[in-house]
Amino acid sequence: MASEQPLAAVTCTAPVNIAVIKYWGKRDEELVLPINSSLSVTLHQDQLKTTTTAVISKDFTEDRIWLNGREEDVGQPRLQACLREIRRLARKRRNAWDGDPLSSSLSCKVHVASVNNFPTAAGLASSAAGYACLAYTLARVYGVESDLSEVARRGSGSACRSLYGGFVEWQMGKQTDGKDSVAQQVAPESHWPELRVLILVVSAEKKLTGSTVGMRASVETSALLRFRAEAVVPARMAEMTRCIRERDFPGFAQLTMKDSNQFHATCLDTFPPISYLNAVSWRIIHLVHRFNAHHGDTKVAYTFDAGPNAVIFTLDDTVAEFVAAVRHSFPPGSNGDAFLKGLQVRPAPLSAELQAALAMEPTTPGGVKYIIATQVGPGPQILDTPSAHLLGPDGLPKPAA
Repeated sequence: MASEQPLAAVTCTAPVNIAVIKYWGKRDEELVLPINSSLSVTLHQDQLKTTTTAVISKDFTEDRIWLNGREEDVGQPRLQACLREIRRLARKRRNAWDGDPLSSSLSCKVHVASVNNFPTAAGLASSAAGYACLAYTLARVYGVESDLSEVARRGSGSACRSLYGGFVEWQMGKQTDGKDSVAQQVAPESHWPELRVLILVVSAEKKLTGSTVGMRASVETSALLRFRAEAVVPARMAEMTRCIRERDFPGFAQLTMKDSNQFHATCLDTFPPISYLNAVSWRIIHLVHRFNAHHGDTKVAYTFDAGPNAVIFTLDDTVAEFVAAVRHSFPPGSNGDAFLKGLQVRPAPLSAELQAALAMEPTTPGGVKYIIATQVGPGPQILDTPSAHLLGPDGLPKPAA
């Protein structure tokens, strides 16, 4: 029997976000409600993004999902929570307006395919981009127009921050039902055009302790985490918002580094301790501090999520010199030509004075695998061209080109 045309097919992209005031720990595991507010920078999708296609058809007998070309278990609790929430919102909307042309879609199954153009589960916020993209795409295919913070959050807490471009705050909220735990934009992507982001990929391997497991252990055993959430983060949120609004780079940079350090301190304060940083991560930290000391100014900042990869913030006039410092301290492996990806960075010489100030013997080649140069970017996008769909009209992944 020939397949009917799908009722609806939508493809969207969503960005990665990097928290500068970190989220770590939930007050409600099921609803994914955080113990503190957080603030992030949305990265540009030209360099890092998730692309997701959702197709609804009367022919489908079950919900199915493919991630990076491999079919995954659609019964995963977080995935189910997103699907349930979207369908609940779609039902609510249909009841409010009976003329909804998509009403028949609610009884149909959905097929979803998703791909990342960057390493998954390596501490590069792939789940945030993935679940934001899933929520955004499902909302379009089911005709849901409400705030999607809750849908995205149920998949991965930080995913709600990837629903917006620019600089985004996730308010922890106070209500037990989580209705006030939502993301909102602090400033748009056009607000600070000079800001640049470098991702130093130290390892693309899957991390030993996943974020969910790590958070749970920290909430149960770290006194420092509780102190951080209650006594430190509220003032930091206000200060970080001020730094962003006023484009105060030294203030932004110092607070970003301090918050990253404190987050990793809470991981060490967890029992048994969790360590996401490795020897190369620590060398990058020393490199940044020596670079800044040499300049007598905070020109560069690092932050690390739950993994060894460094995210560096700097301004466009410092990028070339800092990349030269990284190349000197972490010589590329055999991929010299492909060491720097993303935005173009003109080669710059490393002065003898700076080289002496770094006081670092170059490591064995390949300590830093590669660098992705990017900038602040927009929120999720809809791709209107049918050729962008990852699934064919039959609802199965298109063969790789």
